[in-house]
Amino acid sequence: MDNIIYGIRPVTEAVKQGREIDKILMQSNLSGDNIRQLKEQLRQCGRNIKIQYVPAEKLNAVTKNANHQGVVAYCSLIEYADLEQTLDNVFSQGRKPFILFLDGLTDVRNLGAVIRTAECAGVDCVILPTEGSAQINSDAVKTSAGAVLRIPVCKSVNTKTTLNFLRQSGIKLYSASEKASKIYTQTDMTEPLCIIMGSENKGVSSQSLKMSDELIKIPMKGEIESLNVSVAAGVIIYEVIRQRQ
Repeated sequence: MDNIIYGIRPVTEAVKQGREIDKILMQSNLSGDNIRQLKEQLRQCGRNIKIQYVPAEKLNAVTKNANHQGVVAYCSLIEYADLEQTLDNVFSQGRKPFILFLDGLTDVRNLGAVIRTAECAGVDCVILPTEGSAQINSDAVKTSAGAVLRIPVCKSVNTKTTLNFLRQSGIKLYSASEKASKIYTQTDMTEPLCIIMGSENKGVSSQSLKMSDELIKIPMKGEIESLNVSVAAGVIIYEVIRQRQ
């Protein structure tokens, strides 16, 4: 419960103060002036805060039967970076951006492990979709050894829009996929690029695959068809570093 706020007024105040909120759980069919004020504040805040309507039992479980008043907010433990500003900073330093897009990673420990590797390797930023992605909670922070607090992490409200922006910024998109015909070491990774990694169960989404400039894969010699995503990400990330050095 280290990253949640509950109660209508506390959540409303958190929105007013500009707290980073990943999502809000709200009991269905709530009414009254206070809940209307909260919804109005959410509309006016200019941020895309996800609202998920759930039964009271879910909120009771999350808060361990505290007086939640039908509203629970999951607050982020980090301050998200602005993607456009992050890229501008990299280009202004005369460097070629190295971006990591985590498409549908739902395991917080895998998320933390990948971000730890990214920070160690000097990746410029990690992008997380707001939908279908693991939250950066205390487990993710711990698994990353605190790396999530040291590397720019950006939110993507819309995957298509984000990937289009990257392409328009001169960044090539490479998706790691078992469907690829090219092995990752056979690809030129010295140019500005974004590596897209998917979840272990579903892999990179079909939309991201279609938008990618190239699909790359790690050769599998054993009977197991895939590596853990944090291991796969590490292999590809350090191939980028090897080529650029």
